[in-house]
Amino acid sequence: MEYYELLISILGSTIRLSIPLIFTALAGLFSERAGIFDIGLEGKMLASAFAAACIAAISGSPWAGLGAGIVVSIVLGLLHGFASITNRGNQIVSGVAINFLTAGLTIVLGQAWFGQGGRTPTLPATARFSAITLPGADAIRDVPFIGPLYANVISGNNILTYLAFLAVPISWWILYRTRFGLRLRAVGENPGAVDTAGISVEWLRYRSLIAAGILCGFSGTYLAIAQSAAFINNMSAGKGYIALAALIFAKWKPVPVMFTCLLFGFLDAFANFMQGKSIPGMGEVPVQIFQALPYILTCILLAGFIGVAKPPKAGGVPYTKER
Repeated sequence: MEYYELLISILGSTIRLSIPLIFTALAGLFSERAGIFDIGLEGKMLASAFAAACIAAISGSPWAGLGAGIVVSIVLGLLHGFASITNRGNQIVSGVAINFLTAGLTIVLGQAWFGQGGRTPTLPATARFSAITLPGADAIRDVPFIGPLYANVISGNNILTYLAFLAVPISWWILYRTRFGLRLRAVGENPGAVDTAGISVEWLRYRSLIAAGILCGFSGTYLAIAQSAAFINNMSAGKGYIALAALIFAKWKPVPVMFTCLLFGFLDAFANFMQGKSIPGMGEVPVQIFQALPYILTCILLAGFIGVAKPPKAGGVPYTKER
């Protein structure tokens, strides 16, 4: 039973650590399916976390914080679109610039507004998304095996956690069962054919960045006012890049994206658990090994050892309308 309780603890931590990855990877899915490489996911997540924490601290409402996070993330997405779609700039450079901009600006504004070294004030419980106890969780908590799994892993999460898992089938339905999704995937593969059909390539790509901005807004808000109780410097801590790795590993498909993010979240949770512990016959293993595994697995995939990850054909290439 002791090992089962340990497993339940790791699974609960896996869920919590996977949520920002799921939101952000789905954001990258929408933009990259439309042919826009979005390295700026990290920056949008960080900026939305800062905006959400600021507005939640001022208004006392987590929903106002969520709205602010989404708006800021969309604005940065439109900025990326203006540079890479309208002006046909390099998409990688534009995304990296957004990352640098937000990393510095959040610290400067945080210090100027709150005087706490770039942090925001600690939020009260009423200004955060609190845990939700699902029906029957307390009643079956003591039931062997099923009870702890339902009460401590499935139940007891905040609303953004459940929205993250709901976003996966919704994203699949949008991409594969709607006209917008069909056009979005087409513009990522052959924008010339879409343009010939009389559909605006630029407007489709802008809409994909808006969708990505909404999802990144959820991700950053989760970090600041659901998982934590304030914004701290660089609190995204590379999660945007890990989400990109998960997106590549999942071959740009919604459901595999979710399972890959859960895998990466499990590795992160297991790394936290292994801190200071020894493995028989090996001794203490540096936690950095577990933290590096997502990137190692992605490199193995890109090398072709476990299949081939083929991005959208028009990805990263500015479209110039033929005259």
